[in-house]
Amino acid sequence: MQSHLSAAHFHSEETAYAYVEARLWPDGPVCPHCGATSEQVGRLRGKTNRIGLCKCYACRKPFTVKVGTVFESSHVPMRVWLQAIYLFCSSKKGISTRQLQRTFQCGLKTAWFLGHRVREAMTELGISNSGPLGGANRVVESDETFIGGKAANRKGKIPPKAAVLSLVERDGRVRSFHVPNVTAQTLRPIMTANVDRASYLMTDESPVYWSIGRQFAGHGAVNHSAEEYVRAYFWHTNTRSSSAGSTAAISTSPRLICTVTPPSSISGTTIESLPELMIWNGPIARSSA
Repeated sequence: MQSHLSAAHFHSEETAYAYVEARLWPDGPVCPHCGATSEQVGRLRGKTNRIGLCKCYACRKPFTVKVGTVFESSHVPMRVWLQAIYLFCSSKKGISTRQLQRTFQCGLKTAWFLGHRVREAMTELGISNSGPLGGANRVVESDETFIGGKAANRKGKIPPKAAVLSLVERDGRVRSFHVPNVTAQTLRPIMTANVDRASYLMTDESPVYWSIGRQFAGHGAVNHSAEEYVRAYFWHTNTRSSSAGSTAAISTSPRLICTVTPPSSISGTTIESLPELMIWNGPIARSSA
């Protein structure tokens, strides 16, 4: 048996730099200042030079693979950075600053710096240009929660609970937004701007989503009750139709067209085989309703 943490790049500084360079510079060093390629970049291998130091002979500036990344302006060894990233990615429920401090035997400020830099690197870069979540035959889940302690514990200037909306693309991206309140007027512009209209929207049975769900190809609601595994509702939106001299009309009447049952009672299916139905995490059967 061999642990993942026994890999060489977690223990050797030279190997750690080579590991990062192989992923950021697969075709050789690239100057982060002027963009010069490896033909105009040389490595400085003097005894007093730091590990991984390069010099660009186009702009005459030195640099390492740290420049322009979350590793920049840090005295933390590269191998420790890689260990911290591995711990974040392998910890199902995340890892706290105090845990990093105990693991690396460093100061609290160093552990805090490490943690926030790694979290920043894990965020979705260029979120405004990455496009909306979901798409045709894809499911986007939406739910809201309130972050904060109990009302009895919020004293003095501690703010009240904050409402947060999260949009989760099945097997894909996640986006969260702080919202002043949970109303249809507040959530609608956020959801329509960040979710593709061709997506199937899955929410709980909150009335807040009734009008919002009509903006998408389908809208399903789940109810986790003890008597029933879950029920899925589908809000069918008829195709717009108009005639000369009349305005386009659209039907938004909700109707139950499918029910999700426990996996043991029915053979499974996929959204590709029944694209007109809303699916929630498993097998589905048509309802007579």
